[in-house]
Amino acid sequence: MTAALDEAAGTLLAVWEAARERTTSRLSSAQLRAVMVVDQHDGINLRRLATLTDMLLSSASRLCDRLVAAGMLEREPGRFDRREISLHLTPEAVRLLAELRADRRQRLDRVLAGMTPEGREALLRGMREFDEAARRREATAAPEAGWPVAQASRERSGESAEWADGATGPSRPADEPPVARTA
Repeated sequence: MTAALDEAAGTLLAVWEAARERTTSRLSSAQLRAVMVVDQHDGINLRRLATLTDMLLSSASRLCDRLVAAGMLEREPGRFDRREISLHLTPEAVRLLAELRADRRQRLDRVLAGMTPEGREALLRGMREFDEAARRREATAAPEAGWPVAQASRERSGESAEWADGATGPSRPADEPPVARTA
């Protein structure tokens, strides 16, 4: 089962990577991952970013320096401790992530259009169950374990989306993929 899933997920990852290459060619994978973590956790401090991206604190600091220089991140003193730095996305980073998600969704729509409605629903059910299992695992894992899981999404609130063939069904909001944002 694991090998078959790994093989099948390769196509999904290829769609993700094609969108990333087209949209975020000026950011490295590590930089994009950091931007996505800050998107999930606005105001995050450097230490938490380093933990969630599984980096050394010094490496995360240098990465943030490059992202600030590239106009993707802003640093500001923390609200409760002025010595702590809070990280926030710039409007340019927000625009870039929106483009990435739009491109990714267009690519996914083209693939999903070739699936039956039953196949799409089964895929969505399976991905949601996978997401929930990953969240449970992360909740019980040691904080040092890394690999952040996306924040709870609004899809559980009953939002609906239209598929490429016009069918509707539950979906995740544009800003929250099922598991760790990995570009």
